[in-house]
Amino acid sequence: MLASPRPATAATSRAVFGRLDDGTPVEEVRLRGARGFEARVIGYGAALRSLLVPDRDGRLDDVVLGHDDLAGYVSGRHYFGASVGRYANRVAGASFALDGRRYELVANDGPNALHGGPAGFDRRVWTTLALGDDPHPFVTFGLSSPDGEEGYPGALEVEATYALTGPTELTVHLTARTSRPTIVNLTNHAYFNLGGARGGDVLDHRLTIAAAQYLPTDASAIPLGGPEPVAGTPFDFRTPQPIGARIREADEQLRRGRGYDHNWCLAPARLDEPRLAARLEEPRSGRVMELLTDQPGLQFYSGNFLDGSIPGKGGRLYRQSDALCVEPQIWPDAPNRPDFPSARLDPAQKYLHTSIYRFSAA
Repeated sequence: MLASPRPATAATSRAVFGRLDDGTPVEEVRLRGARGFEARVIGYGAALRSLLVPDRDGRLDDVVLGHDDLAGYVSGRHYFGASVGRYANRVAGASFALDGRRYELVANDGPNALHGGPAGFDRRVWTTLALGDDPHPFVTFGLSSPDGEEGYPGALEVEATYALTGPTELTVHLTARTSRPTIVNLTNHAYFNLGGARGGDVLDHRLTIAAAQYLPTDASAIPLGGPEPVAGTPFDFRTPQPIGARIREADEQLRRGRGYDHNWCLAPARLDEPRLAARLEEPRSGRVMELLTDQPGLQFYSGNFLDGSIPGKGGRLYRQSDALCVEPQIWPDAPNRPDFPSARLDPAQKYLHTSIYRFSAA
């Protein structure tokens, strides 16, 4: 780890976003690109707090949900823009076996472990390790997770890098190393609304997902079995579909999740290079987001549990379907499913995750 990050440049800047009750400072880093494109990332949860994107007329708007101050992130746990781990999504029964030994995790979603447990990475202050603009504006945050934290084996060293890798392109690169065999599944949990974070709902957004199969789930959102075809179901997004077109259909899977909250199966294992996983279009602004990733799964969540009780930016109360998440990751409950892509990480290996968010306007 670097002793201190490089100083800010014209394309990057850093400031104290807020302080925890014990006085611990939390930084915010701004990365500036072309045409006003800008990302703001905070050290609390290594979270993407703001993303300014131009529309077809060049007007900028913030397209991710979040809070105006640190208190909003600390007082409630909604994963807005957070780097989630050690295991994104769910582990059934909050336990798994590895090399003949069973590990008991901390259940925080009924009987299951969700997004790393009650003290997941989204609840931690990450350290700013590096900051600069060579070859493009970037910031790298680091986090150390001790052996046994939340029940997971192995001391883990994690890094999250945000970089503006194109005029209107944000790349998120997540890495991890472990001191002994463990499981790792990291993702970014940004809530997107391409009409603007203070706009209406996302039900008119047109979504395409490059997957022919998805994972149906039980009442606790654990996969029931193996992948099932999307053909002939409301889960078929192989061609562009308005999110709201079929979300109210009498489908048991939609009823259980109060909308979409499922994993689409992109590949049987991690890819060597990122490829197109999803495309999102917002008709009024013309904004388009293409998501490329090297991960084998994509969790699409239609903001079903935003219930009007969560105050966000500008004092706006976030309501159902005010935003959506498309979370690249390993499939849910993979540690308990040898037929799923492996989440195992050994000391000789390095966990790698690259996702690219490429914006344009039509």
